[in-house]
Amino acid sequence: MQLIAKQYYTPEEYLELEATAEYKSEYIDGQIIPMAGASINHNRISLNLSSGLNFAFRNQNYEVFMGDMRLWIPQKLIYTYPDVIIITGEPEFFNNRTDTITNPQVIIEVLSKSTKSYDREDKFAAYRTIPTFQEYLLIDQNRIHVEQFFKTGKKRWTLCEYDAEDGNISLETIPFEISLQDLYNKVKFELVPAETEKNGSEETGNGQQGTGKTHV
Repeated sequence: MQLIAKQYYTPEEYLELEATAEYKSEYIDGQIIPMAGASINHNRISLNLSSGLNFAFRNQNYEVFMGDMRLWIPQKLIYTYPDVIIITGEPEFFNNRTDTITNPQVIIEVLSKSTKSYDREDKFAAYRTIPTFQEYLLIDQNRIHVEQFFKTGKKRWTLCEYDAEDGNISLETIPFEISLQDLYNKVKFELVPAETEKNGSEETGNGQQGTGKTHV
């Protein structure tokens, strides 16, 4: 991600620019940051998950938003576009803007090489300032690997990891389960050279650490 300018923008100026922009950008404490285009694997995973969630919640009091719904994080002065958002009940809109919500319960991000550190660290820290936020999924698009964080108390989160040896992923704060096979349906990973595959089988899904829980 690269800054389009060094100068400071107000949130109002950002929203005005975003309304007519040809591409989406995030707003982080005065700076506007263009968002990179998503890969085909990124799109496949997001669609697989969103489709499963939307079908599962058709008669339940949950709603799923994908990609284009903006999220406002007031304590950090951030506007961002999570890959998938799940809310309970009705969406709460910021300043009556129907394109910007403030009450996510579950947020899911599909990781890319350029943003995975930011999604795992600074962005997660920002999300944790949202009172309604309870669960976070980070999905690797280059191998079968998912990190699931869920809130267990004040300033206390638990981590579960899933890889190719595991069958299903279950959300902790919302009744939903999906198989890794369905989550990664039609996803094609880059081939690993024979020498690399021999020395480090992690990228192929062999010999990976199984599901475990860690308190963070």
